[in-house]
Amino acid sequence: MIFAAGLGTRLKPVTETIPKALVEVGGIPMIERVIHNLVSAGVTDIIINLHHFPEKIKHFIASKNQFNINISYSLESGQLLETGGGLMKAAHFFDNGKPFIVHNADILTNLDITEMIKNQHRNNSLATLFVQQRTSTRYLLFNNNNLLRGWVNKNTGEKIDTGIKMAKFRELAFNGIHIIDPKIFGMIKRKGSFSIIPVYLELAKTQNIMAFEKNTAYYLDIGKPESLKKAKILVRKID
Repeated sequence: MIFAAGLGTRLKPVTETIPKALVEVGGIPMIERVIHNLVSAGVTDIIINLHHFPEKIKHFIASKNQFNINISYSLESGQLLETGGGLMKAAHFFDNGKPFIVHNADILTNLDITEMIKNQHRNNSLATLFVQQRTSTRYLLFNNNNLLRGWVNKNTGEKIDTGIKMAKFRELAFNGIHIIDPKIFGMIKRKGSFSIIPVYLELAKTQNIMAFEKNTAYYLDIGKPESLKKAKILVRKID
């Protein structure tokens, strides 16, 4: 699943005429880069959630002949459902019982997703999250076995823990790519619009929510103007 419903508020005025997913980096729309990354990992079926300029995204993907894979859409025409609500609305798409990849449309990375998939299979976790040691205002807290145990906001001091005591923990920043076992849908009780992170923190009390830490991969969230500038410089070096 690709999350592409966001308004891209931080990228105005660019996103006043196009959705964030179609913002170009190195002449290539971000959603095209994400789709290519997923296809290279063996993905043949994708669902994309839409809200802001949905027809422009549909038109672009049709112009690329659907990238020769099966692409469906989950339209959030009224209220934006955030990550958790967006997943629940698209739950019907993941009816084969197999773990699936979730990827934000505004993430530029060279992460080897196939390696992350192998990690998910090896650990048989409910969810595996791509994380790094990088500067952020919010961190997920993991124990030495890479199990999720909490969350902290460095700016506000707000902290959430799972109630499981641990002597030491590591602060790791989440990078917007996860692999999820579809059995999670039967465990989520929330409805409407909500973030998936509080759900992970609640489920981590009884389920394995694990870190996939890859600090050698580059990562940029192009949803911020300063990061978009960095991304354009980076792709000139690597493309």
